[in-house]
Amino acid sequence: MGRIIKAILVLAVVAFAALTGYAYLADLSPDQAEVTKPVVLNAD
Repeated sequence: MGRIIKAILVLAVVAFAALTGYAYLADLSPDQAEVTKPVVLNAD
């Protein structure tokens, strides 16, 4: 029973390390584009 718990803990640590590495190394930057939209002002 102890070996199963130890294996689960090791897998959890490896999964956390993999997720952290992916978050830092993956290209997560959004695409950038210029957006123009006319604005109507009520100056009256």
